[in-house]
Amino acid sequence: MPRTSWLDKDQQSVQIDDYARQLGPFVDAIADGRIDGQELAAQESRVVALIKEIEPKLDDATHQRVTSLLCELSAFNVMQTLHSLYEARPQTKFRG
Repeated sequence: MPRTSWLDKDQQSVQIDDYARQLGPFVDAIADGRIDGQELAAQESRVVALIKEIEPKLDDATHQRVTSLLCELSAFNVMQTLHSLYEARPQTKFRG
């Protein structure tokens, strides 16, 4: 099975969000437009299971770099979400 790149073909944009949007549990969870506590807990369980599987396989240097990558990716996702919300806000002001 060929490796799925984390970046686009030009190596300039992160593709992880695009892959996440294809995950069945993610698609099911956002189908109704809201995420409930049970859906969030289920996602956290999937993340914990993957961490338990992968973390022990990493040497110390790789572990540190992957930790940095995950932190930067998490920050990017939050910033991207906040930016999208800001851009989607109404442009007119209420004058009531």
